Amino acid sequence: MTKRLDLRVDFAFKSLFGTHGNESILAAFLNAALRFPDEKKIQTVQLLDPHFNKENQEDKRSILDVHAQLEDGSRVNIEIQLNNKHDMEKRTLYYWSKMYSSQMKEGMDYGELCKTITINIVNFRYLSHIHEYHSTFQLYEREQKLLLTDILEIHFMELPKLLIKWRNREVDPREDQLVRWLLLLEASEDEEITQVLEEIAMQEDQVLKKAMDEWERVSQDPEVLLAYEARRKALLDEKSALKRAEKKGKEEAIKAMAIGMIQEGIANNVISKLTGLSIKEIEMLRHQ
Repeated sequence: MTKRLDLRVDFAFKSLFGTHGNESILAAFLNAALRFPDEKKIQTVQLLDPHFNKENQEDKRSILDVHAQLEDGSRVNIEIQLNNKHDMEKRTLYYWSKMYSSQMKEGMDYGELCKTITINIVNFRYLSHIHEYHSTFQLYEREQKLLLTDILEIHFMELPKLLIKWRNREVDPREDQLVRWLLLLEASEDEEITQVLEEIAMQEDQVLKKAMDEWERVSQDPEVLLAYEARRKALLDEKSALKRAEKKGKEEAIKAMAIGMIQEGIANNVISKLTGLSIKEIEMLRHQ
């Protein structure tokens, strides 16, 4: 079998879920993710331009992974992130505001603005104080827990938490369609997941079968593979840069701590024990 693209790479994800002709795949994922009741299930989605142009010189030019409109006018953005840049909450609010404000046209009333939803699929643990892999945020009054409006909805789906539940047999893709779709993103590196999903696709889920067939097809397309490899390399380079920056930040914090201890007259051996710095490194800091 052909090695399939890693769907956690945003380019590959968009090739499957954000490409014209695959709207039924996107609709199935959104129905699972947003937990709509049967009478409100999404039947069709319209893919929208993922680009938002700069409004002024200081503004960033936003490019969304998957930008779509539902039948009731609601806007949805799906973002997939391999690397933790430690700015997710600000990033997602920025994208949400772009989507929401882009609806406003001249002469339009505020009441015509539609619900705007952001879905963040992340390949790292983000909300450490929350055990569940799927979290949903809205605007609530702090004390009374009263919903101000449902116009804003932000989802976080943490793949590492889901994988732990999968390995512990706490979730079942046969019973939960969101589990099914999120595990698909992990399937390129897990034969057991692939086998289970293929069985489900053959037995009961025609849209999942279409998704897996399309996944197989794009994984053999030379043009797609070329662009995919370029994007995957860029993401790996980004991950390395983030690790270097994080390491440098920790080193600077430790040195600053050591300097503070030196100024307080603390002995070298105590500083070394608390910071992990060698006596030689501490002496160099003393003579700076």
